[in-house]
Amino acid sequence: MPTASDVITLSSDFGSPYPAAMKGVLLRDTEGARLVDVSHQFPRQNVRAAAFWLREILPWFPPAVHLVVVDPGVGTDRAAIAVRAGEHALVGPDNGVLVPAARALAGDEPVRTFEIAVDDPASSTFHGRDVFAPAAARVHEAGIDRFDDDSAFTAVDDYVTIEFPTPTIDDGRARGEVLVVDGFGNAITNLPGEVLDDLMGESVRVNGVFARVARSYAEVDPGHRLVTIGSHGNVELAVNRGRGDDVFGVHAGNRITLTW
Repeated sequence: MPTASDVITLSSDFGSPYPAAMKGVLLRDTEGARLVDVSHQFPRQNVRAAAFWLREILPWFPPAVHLVVVDPGVGTDRAAIAVRAGEHALVGPDNGVLVPAARALAGDEPVRTFEIAVDDPASSTFHGRDVFAPAAARVHEAGIDRFDDDSAFTAVDDYVTIEFPTPTIDDGRARGEVLVVDGFGNAITNLPGEVLDDLMGESVRVNGVFARVARSYAEVDPGHRLVTIGSHGNVELAVNRGRGDDVFGVHAGNRITLTW
């Protein structure tokens, strides 16, 4: 039986008002779809940041079609793809943004990827409206398990992937990278939270800056820095009621060394 879902999520780096046009297409081309915004405030043209957040957020949804448009290559020859991942489908550009989330959604099942036929879109600068939203509507109407019956979708084995960097962990030291900084200024690294399991309440150094290891922000006084395990399971550099990126002096992409 087809996987039933009436949910279509939307994610982009568009801000406003462009997402409204995509919603208009989806409402026009589907029957009974429930549209849910994930975010339209992803860092502009930052494919890796969007891929990270989608991997963390989309698995909390019931079966859904996920429309994702973070597309610095719009108007080039990059492909448009749809990905079947477990009970979900993702639609967006073939630049790697869909892959980490698709793998998380698929679990132990294989991820299946389909190239979307693109026939002279109305605009070369707004494929969210002219390519991806119509394709997401077609996936929704056909059903997540059956949309490949539509000739607009052709199975492919080749697609762009994104791999997050692997940390190095030695005795008393872990080296990694800041993956993203959230709206609160928390700097989220690629270091696994297990690094901190035996260090709660102790002081560590991050690039030479001392901070306390704590399970929650409130375990340190307002304005004080801390190193904690975020909801994503990774090591996070933070400040209670402040911005960790400012106090630790880091940005997305910076290398960090944690020592204890």
